[in-house]
Amino acid sequence: MSDIQQGASDQSEKRERRLAELFDIRTVIGALFAIYGIVCLITGIADFSTADQAKSGGININLWAGIGMVIVAALFIVWSVLKPFRPPETHD
Repeated sequence: MSDIQQGASDQSEKRERRLAELFDIRTVIGALFAIYGIVCLITGIADFSTADQAKSGGININLWAGIGMVIVAALFIVWSVLKPFRPPETHD
């Protein structure tokens, strides 16, 4: 195999590995938790009325749920960074 073909093959393998890491289920779940957590945080901070307070027993549920979701998102992202997904090697 020529050097050019070998270089293209290496580039293709690196790209496939990067895509596998990017679309790892931990990364996707972490991103979704982060998005929903931030939305809940903003809602909890900006819109907590006395009617909401009466319904929830004085607890700002959106705020606490948002904090929890952001923490879970951080755990998923840290987990995927510390122990990245490595696709199995193919031997020809």
